Amino acid sequence: MLLILAEWLQTLSPDFSFLRVVQYITFRAVMAAVTALGIGLWVGPKAIRMLTALKMGQPVRSYAMQTHLVKSGTPTMGGVLILFAISVSTLLWFDLSNRFVWIVLIVTLGFGAIGWVDDWRKVVNKDPEGMRSREKYFWQSVIGLIAAIALVFSVSENSNSRSFELLVTWVQSGFSMDLPPQAGLQVPFFKEISYPLGVLGFVILTYLVIVGASNAVNLTDGLDGLAIMPVIMVGTALGIFAYVTGNANYAKYLHFPSIPGTGELMIFCGAMAGAGLAFLWFNAHPAQIFMGDVGALALGAALGTIAVIVRQEIVLAIMGGIFVAEAVSVMLQVVWFKYTKKRYGEGRRLLKMAPLHHHFEKSGWKETQVVIRFWIITMLLCLIGLTTLKLR
Repeated sequence: MLLILAEWLQTLSPDFSFLRVVQYITFRAVMAAVTALGIGLWVGPKAIRMLTALKMGQPVRSYAMQTHLVKSGTPTMGGVLILFAISVSTLLWFDLSNRFVWIVLIVTLGFGAIGWVDDWRKVVNKDPEGMRSREKYFWQSVIGLIAAIALVFSVSENSNSRSFELLVTWVQSGFSMDLPPQAGLQVPFFKEISYPLGVLGFVILTYLVIVGASNAVNLTDGLDGLAIMPVIMVGTALGIFAYVTGNANYAKYLHFPSIPGTGELMIFCGAMAGAGLAFLWFNAHPAQIFMGDVGALALGAALGTIAVIVRQEIVLAIMGGIFVAEAVSVMLQVVWFKYTKKRYGEGRRLLKMAPLHHHFEKSGWKETQVVIRFWIITMLLCLIGLTTLKLR
C-alpha cells in the first residue's frame, strides 16, 4: 500500500525522489518490523484489559503442572494481537501484487480462525480441551491442501498468469506432468541437489509441512515466552532465505533455486518478528496474556508455508528443532503408553510428562530455565540453518 503511494508521489514531483528508498525490500522489511512492534506495544495493554473484562481467562487442565494452577484466569487469545499487528504492518509495506505474501497471509489467518474457535470454546464453555482433535485436524487439512495446490504452481512459475497456465497444462496432461527443478526438495549442505517431487509429491510434502509446523508450535506453547521467541528467530532466518531465493544474483552465487517474488516475504517475516517481540513484552514470565491456539496454530502454519515457498523444508526442521522435539515427544509418549498398556495391561511413560518442556519441569528445572535454555538451543539451530547458505 505504501509502496504504491510512494511510487505515485514520485510521479508528481522530483521533490519526492527520496521515497525511492521504499522500493528496497530490506527497508520495507525493517519498517514492517518497527510498525508491527509499535502496533503491538500500543494495542497490547488495551487488549489485555478488554480480554480481562470479558473474562477470557485460560482454563488450566486438572492434570497439568501444579505450579501452573496459579495461571488459571490469565487472559488468553493474545494471538489476535499478534495477527492484527502482522496483518496491518504487512498490508502497509508489501507489494500488493505479490502472490506469495497473499498466500502466506491467507494461510496464517485461516489457521488463526481455527485457533480462535478452539480458544473460544475453551474460555466460554470452560472446557480446557476446546475443539475436538478430529474437527481441528479436518479444518487444518482443508486449508493445508488448498495452500499446497496453490503453491505447487505458484512456486513453479514466475507470475500469476503463467501459474494458471501451468495448472491447465497439468490437467490436460492427465495429471502426469513433471515440475521444474526449483519445485524439487532441496537438500542442504549439497550443491544443486534436489529430489523431483512431481505435483502429487509436492502437495503431500507441503500439506505435511504446513499442518505439522502448525501443530508443533501449538504443542510448544506451554510456558511463558517459550514459543514466541523461537518463532521470531526461525521466521527471521527464513526471511533471509526468502531474500536470497528472490534475488537472481544471490541465488545463482549460493546455488539456490531462483524464485522471483519470494523476496517480498521478508516484509511478512519482519512484521512477524516485530509483532512477536511486542507480544513477548507482555508474555514474558509472569505472563500478562497467553498466545492461545489462535496465535500458535497461525504462526506455525506461517513458518511452514514460508519454508515451502523458499524450498527449505529440511532447514525448517533443523532451525525449528525445538518444535520438532516437542511434537515427537508427544507422539512417542502416546505410542509407548498405548503399546505398554496393550502388552503389560498398564500404560507406561517414556517421559515424566509430555510435551518435552513439562518433562524438564518435572525433573526440577524452573519454568524460566526451561524457556531460556530452549531459546539458546533455537538460536544455535538457526545459526546452523543459516550456514547452509554457504556451506554447500
